[in-house]
Amino acid sequence: MNKNESLSEPLRHARILSAARSAGQVNATRLAHEIGVTPQTIRTDLRKLVDAGLLERVHGGAILPSGVRHIGYADRQALNRDRKARIGARVSRLIPNDSSLFLNIGTTTEAVAKELLSHSNMMVVTNNLNVANILAQNESCEVIVAGGQLRRSDGGLVGDAAAATIERYKVDFAVIGTSALDQAGDLLDFDAAEVRVAQTILRQARSSILAADHTKFTRQAPVRIANLAELDVFVTDQAPSERVQTVCKDAGTRILIS
Repeated sequence: MNKNESLSEPLRHARILSAARSAGQVNATRLAHEIGVTPQTIRTDLRKLVDAGLLERVHGGAILPSGVRHIGYADRQALNRDRKARIGARVSRLIPNDSSLFLNIGTTTEAVAKELLSHSNMMVVTNNLNVANILAQNESCEVIVAGGQLRRSDGGLVGDAAAATIERYKVDFAVIGTSALDQAGDLLDFDAAEVRVAQTILRQARSSILAADHTKFTRQAPVRIANLAELDVFVTDQAPSERVQTVCKDAGTRILIS
């Protein structure tokens, strides 16, 4: 064991956060080498810092939480992949066969799409090319792709053209994701053009579902989509704060933990 294994946890955390602030992102293997501890120790440290909302886990390491800029799509895909799969499975159980729905942009809604592959007689309207490609494998699912400006970074279609396509439909369910969820219960995102589409999706659905994992509880973003009080169901992987639970209880919004 390296003598630095005895370095106290607070000091290790301070060094990790300092490195993250300097570079914007830290690599677990490199941290272990630089600090002189085992990779397992660093992984434990990163997990604790993520749980505290001080970092966000990405493949191979962690990044600082962003309040004005979304993290990359590949990193979002890797972030809490198993938890998103469980959320997707829980949401899919709320969607019966022979129904119609919207699915918007996001890696969690893509996880929902994967769980809908065995559903039958579905119609899905989406502004997410990744969702469309996933559900193209389900021959019993009619897939309608909203027009709009292509966001190459994640396959999202945004802008007025996408919103105009969605306004042509009235569906049974809207399943949306969010980049952040604050203590007032507000759903937040980074792209105003994407938010306009998400708001249209919510207006054009008879029932609305938010699918979001617990890392969104400690993130920040500048553009408001809606409030949990305006939605019917919130599916997540951990219980939110008491304040958020109160918002949901007062409005009659169901919270389901996957």
